[in-house]
Amino acid sequence: MAIDNRMGGKMEKRIFLCQKSAVPANGVVQVCPEGRSDGIAVYDVEGKYYATEDMCTHGMVALSGGDLEGATIFCPLHGGAFDVRTGEALEKPCTIALKTFQIFEEGDALYSALD
Repeated sequence: MAIDNRMGGKMEKRIFLCQKSAVPANGVVQVCPEGRSDGIAVYDVEGKYYATEDMCTHGMVALSGGDLEGATIFCPLHGGAFDVRTGEALEKPCTIALKTFQIFEEGDALYSALD
């Protein structure tokens, strides 16, 4: 489901990610939004929601299979880590930042303007 919104004169297409209730408290879930071939990781960090690309920038593995500690997701393959709020690579062997996506909350639904 997509919602079009006018932001600053340009059209923004919001894509439904999931219901808030689908994201474990202080956890992560992989979602596959309509029209995308890659997964998105959606995180609950103390009641705030964040979204990043789900593929580790170092190895071909889904970060949603890793451990979330606070705002840090640890890659299940080599133990590298990223800040889910900014995408910053925090632990080697990861050195390239993750792409992050802004989250929009509407009731229990989470949307993002994926590009």
